[in-house]
Amino acid sequence: MVKIVIAGGSSEVGQEVIDALVATGKHEIISLWRKEPDVITNGVNTVVVDYGNKDQLEDILQGAHTVLSFVGGPNVDVQKNIIDACIAAGVKRFAPSEWATSDITTVPWYAGKGVIREYLQEVNKDKKVLEYTLFQPGGFLNYLASPQKTTKHLTPIGLHIDFQNARALVIDGHLDDPLTFTAVQDLGAAVARAVEFEGEWPVVGGISGNQISIREVLQLGEKILGNPFEVEHIPVAALEAGVPGTSWLPGLDHPSLRSVPEEQKAAVANQFWSAYLLSTTKGAWTVSDEWNRLLPDLQFIGAEEFLTQWWGGKRGD
Repeated sequence: MVKIVIAGGSSEVGQEVIDALVATGKHEIISLWRKEPDVITNGVNTVVVDYGNKDQLEDILQGAHTVLSFVGGPNVDVQKNIIDACIAAGVKRFAPSEWATSDITTVPWYAGKGVIREYLQEVNKDKKVLEYTLFQPGGFLNYLASPQKTTKHLTPIGLHIDFQNARALVIDGHLDDPLTFTAVQDLGAAVARAVEFEGEWPVVGGISGNQISIREVLQLGEKILGNPFEVEHIPVAALEAGVPGTSWLPGLDHPSLRSVPEEQKAAVANQFWSAYLLSTTKGAWTVSDEWNRLLPDLQFIGAEEFLTQWWGGKRGD
């Protein structure tokens, strides 16, 4: 049993991981919130924290073995404060707010992750003072079931492969590009196991549930739904210009985009999905499998099993 602190306890992904940790029945879990929480989880001690107060953070982290951060966004100073407090409090392990893809250079809204990666390298440059791993599951398999809610916390987010309407957006020449999709519940299970891992954490912590191409996803979709997908092809140049020119785009369902004013949504959608689709052509959403190899008995739900579970017997419109 160890003491685990979750920074960013209001995060949907963080709550999924908390549930997996609680299910082990082995650990003391503290969840940090900026304000009084609206979610109460049995077996979790919730603490309201000022992330700008390093002394408070250090006090809370005393005796902690592992700190998992779900504090994302452009305010990198918050995570730097958490890292500094971890070092001052003698925390053994830290996981920064990654929880997505590997190559963040082609995903502009993940720039803050790069700053934190550099900061962790800097604090460990002379000697290792904080063991850390970058948990990277790729995209969440759950999003392919959108708009169905497949877990307790994760909000359904539509992607460029839309099972509900049997349609897809495909970039010219990139139908066979591989993508990594991992179910968020499998991510939680992997993190729970990683906390107990007795060896040293790998810096890059890929968790690969499924390696699958767009073509293979479409083939599964047509097999499960029993009808073909309507596919629109997009030239790379259109995405580079930020103007996909398609008859539809996925919504702006991600929590970080919900506050976009109505009059700006069309422009933001063009920019966001152009950048996302371009990043898929550059391998950004294909992650490695370090944790698969370190924990070879991990079980992952396969894409076909998952999609059959959520779309079997339902015909796409």
